Amino acid sequence: MRGRLRAGEREAFAELYEQCARIVYRHALRLTGDWSTAEEVMSDTFLAAWRGRERLSEGEGSPLPWLLGIATHKCENARRGLRRRLAFLARQPRPPVVADFAPETAGRIDDARRLAVVQDALGHLRRQEREVLSLCVWSGLDYQQTAEALGVPVGTVRSRLSRARKKLARLVEEKAEPRAGRGEVTSTAALAALPVREETT
Repeated sequence: MRGRLRAGEREAFAELYEQCARIVYRHALRLTGDWSTAEEVMSDTFLAAWRGRERLSEGEGSPLPWLLGIATHKCENARRGLRRRLAFLARQPRPPVVADFAPETAGRIDDARRLAVVQDALGHLRRQEREVLSLCVWSGLDYQQTAEALGVPVGTVRSRLSRARKKLARLVEEKAEPRAGRGEVTSTAALAALPVREETT
C-alpha cells in the first residue's frame, strides 16, 4: 500500500482512512482528552498525510506508524494552541455563569468519567512518556513501529515506556482507589499492567 499512497492513489487513501481513522481518533483522544479536538486532529492528520505522501518511506510495512507519528505532532500542536487560548481567556473578565441543562446519556457520562481517570494519570507523565504509552499500549504498535512514528531510536522507546509504567505504578500506590462493582477497575492500575507488542520480525 505504501507505493500506492506515495503515488497519490485516491483509492489507496480511502482504504487507509477506512482502516486507520478510528485508531487515529482514539490515539488523539487519549493525548488531548477532548472529543472535538480529537476529531480535528484526525482530519488534520489525513490531510497532512495526503499533502506529505511523498515523504512516506518505501517498503511493505503498514503505514500506520507514519500516520500515528503525524497525529502525535498534531496533538502537541493542539495542546499548545489550547494553552495559548486558556492564557488569553484567563486575562478576560469572567462572563455570567449560565447553567447548562442539556441532558447527558448514561454512556456519555461513563465515557467522560473513564477518560477523566486516564487523563489524570497521563497528566503526571512527561509528554514523551504519554506519547509512547499511547502508541505502544493503546494503539498496538510494537517498539520498532513506535520508534518509526516518533522518529526516535528503539532504545528510547523502551526507556520512555519503562519510566511511564513505573510512574503510573507509583501513582496507583499513592492514590489507590477502590474497585467498583462487577470487577470494574477505577484506578490507574490497569494502565501500568497493559501488555505491549514485541517487535515483529
